[in-house]
Amino acid sequence: MKRFTSIAKRFIFLLFNIIFWIGVYFFYTYFLGYGSSNTAYVDTFSAYLMPITIFLSYFIILYLIPNYLLKKKYFLFILYSSYTFIISFTAILLSIFFGLVFSSFLEGTNTKTLTKSLPLVIIGVYFIVIVATSLSLIIYNYLSNIKNENLKNKFLQTQLQLKEQKLKFLKMQIHPHFLFNTLNTLYGFALKKSEEAPDMILKLSNLLDYILYQVDKPSVLLKNEIQHIDDYISLEKTRFQESLHVNFTKSQHNETTQIPPMLLLPFVENAFKHGVQIDGILSVDINLKTTEDSLFFHIKNTSIDNKVNKNGIGLENIQKRLKMLYGHLSKLSISSIENQFIVELKIPLKNGC
Repeated sequence: MKRFTSIAKRFIFLLFNIIFWIGVYFFYTYFLGYGSSNTAYVDTFSAYLMPITIFLSYFIILYLIPNYLLKKKYFLFILYSSYTFIISFTAILLSIFFGLVFSSFLEGTNTKTLTKSLPLVIIGVYFIVIVATSLSLIIYNYLSNIKNENLKNKFLQTQLQLKEQKLKFLKMQIHPHFLFNTLNTLYGFALKKSEEAPDMILKLSNLLDYILYQVDKPSVLLKNEIQHIDDYISLEKTRFQESLHVNFTKSQHNETTQIPPMLLLPFVENAFKHGVQIDGILSVDINLKTTEDSLFFHIKNTSIDNKVNKNGIGLENIQKRLKMLYGHLSKLSISSIENQFIVELKIPLKNGC
């Protein structure tokens, strides 16, 4: 297919050149013979001007311009153009001379032959050369723009594919981390043969469905993310019993608000994983609020380590993912104050139709 396309392009290019030079020949016959009735003389004389016109045009287009002008060798371009002008001027005079000599036998009596003077004939030849050169530069510029645009599109497409692959890799790092902790919770209840195990299995099934089938979507409804956060909290409440205190408040501005899947849930999972009981109680406070164009997410949990570790695999992956999704538009703050580990997140919102 590519070979066929290449052959088609060459054929079109050749056809365009043939049509152009045929048009130049007819221009010469009209320009030189306007007002003359001796068409045979004019046609023959025009034919003698064609070789020097074609050779001079292609010499400039195929040699001088690409080797010197386009490579910004301006001094050499001007120098060799001057040489070309001197040599071509002589060649044009010779072409005119031979055209006059070998066409003279066609001259009829009492009829006009050429209606243009020698300087005008020379100007006419250079006019055609300038037109041919200008057309070649226009075409070159057009094709270069198309080529540059195609290269730019390919580069952007490659960058997008790399970004998608990297984002997918970050998601796959989050999934086992989250799933491992959830299964540990279920394992503990299975050992106790708790009656709450079936309800836990149902909630875990919903979470697995979310992780395996929904997470590859570019975005999900915020209310779905909230529902799975509720399911996760319910699982943890069942596991911690009286030793857990969770306060989850949410204020959603728009029911059609969308966010990337599994964006908030890892923060919640991280709070339970690294949270520490103080006086026998693990406390987790979550506040979620949306406005017309932003989402604010605040979560804190009890902790006895006042050193903030921002480089753990969970938070590190989340930070990379936020950067890839929102760039500088997202704001993530992580701090630890008075036995409280605090995470504050702000992201721009995408609202559904």
